[in-house]
Amino acid sequence: MPLLSTARELVQDYAYVVGRRWRSIRWGMTPPGPEADALRRPVLLIPGVFESWHYLEALGEHLRARGHAVHQPEELGLTSRPIPETAALVQRYLDRHDLRDVVIVGHSKGGLIGKLLLLEDRDARLARLVAVNAPFPGSPLARYAISAWREFSPTRPVIRKLAAATDVHARIVSIYSRFDQYVPGSSRLEGATNIELPLAGHFRVLAHPLVLDEVARWAEAPANAGGAGAVPAGG
Repeated sequence: MPLLSTARELVQDYAYVVGRRWRSIRWGMTPPGPEADALRRPVLLIPGVFESWHYLEALGEHLRARGHAVHQPEELGLTSRPIPETAALVQRYLDRHDLRDVVIVGHSKGGLIGKLLLLEDRDARLARLVAVNAPFPGSPLARYAISAWREFSPTRPVIRKLAAATDVHARIVSIYSRFDQYVPGSSRLEGATNIELPLAGHFRVLAHPLVLDEVARWAEAPANAGGAGAVPAGG
């Protein structure tokens, strides 16, 4: 990927962040509720750390248009709680609404929360996890971080627990940018369905047509679809 093109995409990446922040100020933090008459399986969206639901707004609209009941728990706020605490919050939401055959779509930290939910899915409520730019092995950049970002250090117990839990990888679709400034390693998971897209950046990809279409494709796929290896985009 040419350096100039990558730099341009990264500038657009942070412009996307500014736009999402502005939308949260202008429109508030209450997300739209799920559609009562939706015919396709429910999808629950989990943003990344310090992200409001607005970051996944385009994905939510795309999935609603295709007939899914889209759930965005308001209590997630900015997803700043620790991963186990947030997973427990989402689990209570799933139980309270008695949701089943659910596809979790998580961005960044949301993918880690989704993987923990898969590990603890004792009531078999979840169909799969579709993660976008998730730091599954953690991020070495976390050693320089403050606040909730430090949770992503590869040496933290929750990251080590998630990295060791490979038995759920067959139920995970990992979609990731070719270059991601916050995940310097890779979002690739051995045994999962891995989809690398020819994009740069961590945030703006959430509204890119390639990502919208891939997420919708896997939200609609049979629960036993997928498996180990890389899958071409749209293939």
